[in-house]
Amino acid sequence: MSLRTGPTGTGPRPHVGPPEAGAEVEGEDFARVDWWGAELDGVTFTLCRFDDAGLEELVTRRCVFDQCVLTGVRMGGSRHLGTAFLSCRFDRARLFGATWEGCKLTGSQFPGAQLRPMTSTECDWSYASLRGADLSGLDLSGQRFREADFTDADLRECDLTGADLDRARLQSTKLRGADLRGASMEEVNWRAFDVTGVRLDLVHAVRFARAHGALVAG
Repeated sequence: MSLRTGPTGTGPRPHVGPPEAGAEVEGEDFARVDWWGAELDGVTFTLCRFDDAGLEELVTRRCVFDQCVLTGVRMGGSRHLGTAFLSCRFDRARLFGATWEGCKLTGSQFPGAQLRPMTSTECDWSYASLRGADLSGLDLSGQRFREADFTDADLRECDLTGADLDRARLQSTKLRGADLRGASMEEVNWRAFDVTGVRLDLVHAVRFARAHGALVAG
């Protein structure tokens, strides 16, 4: 059954309901839908648009959003369990109060998005673009940020203990008060960011010193 709604306008579209469990939807336009408090179970969205959609308090379980556009989406208080957002765009999205549990957000972009406060546990943010994002004070411990872009992001007071930050880009990132102990940081450019006030373990301290020309005795 097609979920297309014909000509689009500028107002809300409450008549467009969420797909049934297990549905596979491709190339559909869900702009301005109102799915407040809806529950999605095992639904796959591919190349769909959710511009300015109202998805507050939405619950997703094992869903997939593949290359979807969520510009201006409102997802405050939403909860996502084992859901994948793959190479999606969250331009100016309002995600405050969202909970991500065991999710994949690989390759997604968040320009101008409101990301805090949020709860993220056991998630994979690899290759995500978080340039300029305010993530200050969040607990992101043990999560994957491999090759993520944190350029100009605010990570002050973040708990990143045990996180995977291999090849992450940290140019001009604010890190004062962040805890990086036990984080994997292979091929990180230690000269690109300021570690003043950052909690490091001994391995990190040695790498930082060597990156700045120090001769560290074995």
